[in-house]
Amino acid sequence: MDNKLLTSLVFSSILLTLFTSTYAQNCSSHLFRNNNIFATCNPLPVLNCFLHWTYHSANHTVDLAYRHGGVTDSDWVAWALNIGGSRMLGAQCLVAFRNSSGQIHAYTSPISPSSYQTQLREAPLSFRVPRIAAEFTNNEMIIFATLELPSGSSTSFNQVWQNGQVSGQSLVIHRQSGDNMRSFGTIDFANGQTSAGAGGDSASSRQRRRNTHGVLNAISWGVMMPMGAVFARYLKVFKSANPAWFYLHVACQTSAYAVGVAGWGTGLKLGSDSVGIKFNTHRNIGITLFCLGTLQVFALLLRPKPDHKYRLYWNIYHHTIGYTVIILSIINVFEGFDALNGQKNWKRAYIGVIIALGAIAVLLEAFTWFIVIKRKKTSVSDKYPNGNGANGVNAYANREV
Repeated sequence: MDNKLLTSLVFSSILLTLFTSTYAQNCSSHLFRNNNIFATCNPLPVLNCFLHWTYHSANHTVDLAYRHGGVTDSDWVAWALNIGGSRMLGAQCLVAFRNSSGQIHAYTSPISPSSYQTQLREAPLSFRVPRIAAEFTNNEMIIFATLELPSGSSTSFNQVWQNGQVSGQSLVIHRQSGDNMRSFGTIDFANGQTSAGAGGDSASSRQRRRNTHGVLNAISWGVMMPMGAVFARYLKVFKSANPAWFYLHVACQTSAYAVGVAGWGTGLKLGSDSVGIKFNTHRNIGITLFCLGTLQVFALLLRPKPDHKYRLYWNIYHHTIGYTVIILSIINVFEGFDALNGQKNWKRAYIGVIIALGAIAVLLEAFTWFIVIKRKKTSVSDKYPNGNGANGVNAYANREV
């Protein structure tokens, strides 16, 4: 074997050993301020967390300490067992954060087994927790608790851990990407084993649905709708584009509506899976857009002929609803990027698209006004070749002097 390769492998092994031993030492040799000692300690795979515990087989109870590092006193942390399910649905949580009076508050909070909608409100768990307390020191939140495991249950459970920010007295939803979506696994209190989750199966699926929802709606409501309006407003000025501009407008808007309905459908599913109430504004605007877009589709079917006496009122209605949809669409796309949490590149790309569409609209606005004004002057010159009206005055003067 090549000496350089051998040296590299040995050096890498030493670094890995040092890193692993340091990480394990941070777990097993940690000294608590209250001098608590636990029989077992395992580092959790993500979010810089450690779980210490002692299992008492005689009464099927567990004394534990959950350490969550790398947080501030404006963050909340939570660790949970899931007795009959997996991941977050049905999780029985231990939660801690610094309240408005400056005190570290630790409490229990169960999550519904059928919905992710939760604000981690204080309530009893499905098993007794006779003792719970917490402390914050050196950017680390520690929760101490005693759990009375359900009678007749095994000692192996699914576990979940999380952290997020605190706003006033409200616990803000945790990040929906990265390690926060991989913070789950299993624990066996009796044999002292923990294992990581299986790679975020439902989390990655949910993230894919979010991405699909975002792409569909950004393209349909956020890009195609404004493009359709550009076709209708500016192309019809050119005589050679008639009636092509109308078919382009209809094709673009109906395609945008069809794609938008697909995105709206994925949004309905995501709405039932989202934690907390952070997405209420985004959801409400989305529902409004769907209703207004549907009205526009029906309005197309009921469009009067150009010389109909009600055509003016239909035009006012159609333009008002259309521009309202475009404005709300752009606003809601940005609401969606905020909900995706961390998709800054997508947001920048969309900002670039909107700036480009805006610049094109401004240029076409100026150009079409130039054409309209020039066309009017040409029309006047053709009607009055000498530049005078019927009585020797210009065409814009009164016929009678």
